[in-house]
Amino acid sequence: MLTITQALHDKIVAHARADHPDEACGVLAGPAGSGRPERFIPMLNAARSPTFYEFDSGDLLKLYREMDDRDEEPVVIYHSHTATEAYPSRTDISYANEPGAHYVLVSTAECGNDEGPIQFRSFRIVDGEVTEEEVEIVPGG
Repeated sequence: MLTITQALHDKIVAHARADHPDEACGVLAGPAGSGRPERFIPMLNAARSPTFYEFDSGDLLKLYREMDDRDEEPVVIYHSHTATEAYPSRTDISYANEPGAHYVLVSTAECGNDEGPIQFRSFRIVDGEVTEEEVEIVPGG
């Protein structure tokens, strides 16, 4: 199960809406071994695409060095789907290389940039196997 604060949930959703019609992407880092997402790190979708996301390799290298220096790890890796449901695509599954991470997908297909219904779902992806998990949103920042 993914436990996430309301504030982090809202930041992910706001990022997904702001980048629509392109897919948004980013990371929630947390203390190594804790499984607790604490730090919101929006990333640039280097592909600038409505159907695909790609972290900039330089930005990603910088992020991993920074997390290493802070004794953090990627607890959540998130991105949005702009025209389809919040479920990992074949491409998403093939690029999932953090077996300990929660993969969060937000669908902005119904609302676009506006307020309105979104889908917010979390998955574990290990060796190409996708398992949906419950999301618990707790108060806090």
